Amino acid sequence: MRLASEQGATVVAVTNVAGSQATRDADATLLTRAGIEVGVAATKTFVAQVAALYLLGLKLASVRETLATAELTRLCAELQRMPQLIDQAVQRNARPAAWLGEQLSGSELFMFLGRDIASPVAMEGALKLKEITYLPADAYAAGEMKHGPIALIGEDTPVVVAATGSPLHDKLASNMEEVAARGARLIAIVDDEQSAAGQLAAHRFTVPSVDWLLSPLLSVVPMQLLAYELAVARGLNVDQPRNLAKTVTVE
Repeated sequence: MRLASEQGATVVAVTNVAGSQATRDADATLLTRAGIEVGVAATKTFVAQVAALYLLGLKLASVRETLATAELTRLCAELQRMPQLIDQAVQRNARPAAWLGEQLSGSELFMFLGRDIASPVAMEGALKLKEITYLPADAYAAGEMKHGPIALIGEDTPVVVAATGSPLHDKLASNMEEVAARGARLIAIVDDEQSAAGQLAAHRFTVPSVDWLLSPLLSVVPMQLLAYELAVARGLNVDQPRNLAKTVTVE
């Protein structure tokens, strides 16, 4: 942050801690006010930071007039509903995640896939799983899967796909077909069980349907739940995983 400031950049800190070093070094601060995060592998603070960045993006779109007023109003209204929708996503998927965690606790490798705006969701899912289950997990943009990662897929390899509706849903379904042909165990996060991706999956997590631009806020929830339940099934300390610390003090 200091280096960016020295180079003349405007620095905005997105943080959950008022008065932290980040807030003192930044030119401006977006406080997420998510409350204390008990676990080292942050979940609610991640979601809150993404929501804060969405708000910033929508404000910039308003100032720069890159989105119509009606579109901005609609997206803001959906964003305001997110607390209730996230609660629905948790309630819908808690039991399926617990069951699947038991079923997959002996797996040796997990793969996470997504396209476009869902690619970072796949990365967050793999990160959470690695952090608290200690199992190898990789995340890829689904369109790049054939360029190497597909060689890792064997019979019953769990492949978790962020597959809510988007302009690239049909292409994602095609990627899923290729994975299924290699014997993988497909787990899809969908907002429509009758979608192409939903029909291809062996297991489905369902989340409420929202505008595809906001879908990462919901599709990440089942991934976090699955990582949690896998760790519980493996008898691990979910809140304090090994080798991780709440505060990173080394460069």
